[in-house]
Amino acid sequence: MDTFYIVTLASMSLILIAAFSSLLAERFGAPLLLLFLLIGLFAGVDGLGIDFSNNSGAFMLGSIALAIILFDSGYGTSLQSFRQSAVPSLTLATLGVLFTAILFGAAARFLLDFSWLEGLLLGSIVASTDAAAVFFLLRTGGINIRDKVRSTLEVESGTNDPMAIFLTAALVSIIASGEGLESAGLDLLMLFVKQIGLGLLLGFAGGVLIVLIIRRVAVERGLAPIFVLALALLVFAFTSVIGGSGFLAVYVAGIYAGNKKIRPKASIMRFQEGLTWLAQIVMFLVLGLLATPSQFPQIILPAVALAIFLVCIARPLAVWLCLLPFDYTQRETGFVAWVGLRGAVSILLAILPILGNLENGQLYFNTAFIVVMVSLAIQGWTVKPIARRLGLIVPPQIGAIDKFELDLPGTANHELLAYRVAADSPVLRGERIPRWARPSLVIRDGKSMRYQYAGRLQENDLVYLFIAPGFSRLLDRLFASQVAVGENDNEFFGTFTIDPGRTGEELDRAYGPGLLSDADKSLTIAELMEQRLGGRPDYADRVKIGRIVLIVRQTDDKGDIKTVGISLEPVAPATRLPLFLNFREIIQGIRDYARKRRG
Repeated sequence: MDTFYIVTLASMSLILIAAFSSLLAERFGAPLLLLFLLIGLFAGVDGLGIDFSNNSGAFMLGSIALAIILFDSGYGTSLQSFRQSAVPSLTLATLGVLFTAILFGAAARFLLDFSWLEGLLLGSIVASTDAAAVFFLLRTGGINIRDKVRSTLEVESGTNDPMAIFLTAALVSIIASGEGLESAGLDLLMLFVKQIGLGLLLGFAGGVLIVLIIRRVAVERGLAPIFVLALALLVFAFTSVIGGSGFLAVYVAGIYAGNKKIRPKASIMRFQEGLTWLAQIVMFLVLGLLATPSQFPQIILPAVALAIFLVCIARPLAVWLCLLPFDYTQRETGFVAWVGLRGAVSILLAILPILGNLENGQLYFNTAFIVVMVSLAIQGWTVKPIARRLGLIVPPQIGAIDKFELDLPGTANHELLAYRVAADSPVLRGERIPRWARPSLVIRDGKSMRYQYAGRLQENDLVYLFIAPGFSRLLDRLFASQVAVGENDNEFFGTFTIDPGRTGEELDRAYGPGLLSDADKSLTIAELMEQRLGGRPDYADRVKIGRIVLIVRQTDDKGDIKTVGISLEPVAPATRLPLFLNFREIIQGIRDYARKRRG
């Protein structure tokens, strides 16, 4: 029992230290997940002396933590965001992982004196981006970029783990058996199809099951998040047992369940947010404890060289090849290439060669660990400056807002929201609350009063309102503080504005001719943008037409485009080198060169 208490004391102390380190990370801008790893290293066998060497236990614990993180990642991804970035994201998650593994494997072969198969195995281990690292940076790091780019990164990081896991497990099996890659080619293809197919199918079925049970079974409010978590892990485990990709299945189940109306949704999201933080802390701490830093100096130089090669060459080249057919600007492709953080997934996969009793098992682990630390240090510290340098930070539409949702009992078709009235907010300046929102209660200086008798709202009042589901964002602007207008807003949204009700023919006449086809000329500018975007437009969405860019500056309460900005210099190149251009830009460049030669 004394040993049990000592282990519990040490474990909880490490978790508390990791949790408190978030304050340090916020103050100095340090990558938080890197701090979790460093705390684990400091507490390990070469630090405070905690001797943890249970590779199989670490792999199982890390797999469960990763499943929890992926389910929460899918749960927080809107269906619209997934749709608009699904094809490029899935291309990155499959071909991108394969290209990265091949390029990195070639470098590893020469720097570590590996065989081609061993180099490809190490490349597969570090080929996927880390969902925890990417989601943390984009969702909680204060980086407000275009939804299309954000969705691409989030969906890619949530779906590329199955490909990396498949490649790593398959190569470990091939190397351990002594077979060649050629003899196992067809079997590998069939295994891949089986894992991905079962992952997608059972993930969708699992999402349907989660929603059905939560809606039909009378579950206590406090038990609902437990039911959801248990069902999600059940989907993960069952899919893995029958040979599918459990990680893909749990992510798909999260997307389906998160986009359905579930009664205690606010409680589920709050529970999952806390649990995801705990899963990240535990996973990074355990993997940090598993490492032996005293072994790092033997391979530090080639490992750091490989990490820099991955960050600066392998990942950018793989991303560029995958995004060539899609309409991403040079700056957007460059940003996607840079936000390819490696994390716990790579370290977790590096345990497989040890469990497979490969000759260089510990070398794979140590190299992957150093690569992850360098990636988190370089990319984690520079993501926001790079986004600002590339002009991808979207100016805020509204200022700061203090809002939280409350769950209603039963199956009420309303949402209950509470807003704290912010300084300089429109509602404080006298703007009326819409009729479809029903204010019920105001709390002022600790006293409760009915809205009708509260008089004019005051700063810091807490206002409770009943609204129809899905309309909360329309109220946000009323209770938000005044937006801080940046110096580069005009540069981002274009210097001029045009009426979205004007026709495409007028646009072609003004900025063409030959800008639009005859069919497009008959559409209004708003209809043309909706068609090109493939769905309902959102704030800051961009549509490139020839050499101009149309930008959504403002939408109305119905989601229709209200104001459109136009930029005559759509995307100034990030560099003078022809890096990260898409097919359309390459063809346009060839035409410009030919025109210049003729001139």
